[in-house]
Amino acid sequence: MELLYGYLFIFFARVADVSLATIRTLMVVQGRRLQAALIGFFEVSIYVTALSKVVSSLDNPLNLLSYALGFACGNYLGITIENKIALGNLATQIILKTSDNKELIEILRENGFGVTVIIGQGLEGSKEILNVAINRKDLTNLKKIVYEYDKNAFITVNNINPISGGYFASNKK
Repeated sequence: MELLYGYLFIFFARVADVSLATIRTLMVVQGRRLQAALIGFFEVSIYVTALSKVVSSLDNPLNLLSYALGFACGNYLGITIENKIALGNLATQIILKTSDNKELIEILRENGFGVTVIIGQGLEGSKEILNVAINRKDLTNLKKIVYEYDKNAFITVNNINPISGGYFASNKK
């Protein structure tokens, strides 16, 4: 029974430290120094503890298996958590097949999105390009609204770090 607890400890410790590593990496990329440092402290503490348990018993292949499975599950869980908290900002560009998109622009604005319209020239002529800077957690809602209006819309998304100005609504409808 004690061996089973050891395997479970290694597994869950790896799940925790790898999940924390994923979130810490996001914090580093977004320049959130304090959060990254705090998460890093706990991450490395858990990591060293789990690693020491494995290294102290290298003759036990189930320790290594628990360690590897915890790593794999930690990656999965970390990405799942990161997608749920959806921190950061995105620049979206929406290109529609139709030329008159006043209705969609109004719907987006009514839902709290700031929309800048630019006229672009493509192979098929002039198109309106809608630029919308959003909080990452609002991407699903934005796509839902756009695809209800035009299921063939072309949407691109880029991560951004806004410097100043712009319109980011704090509460979307």
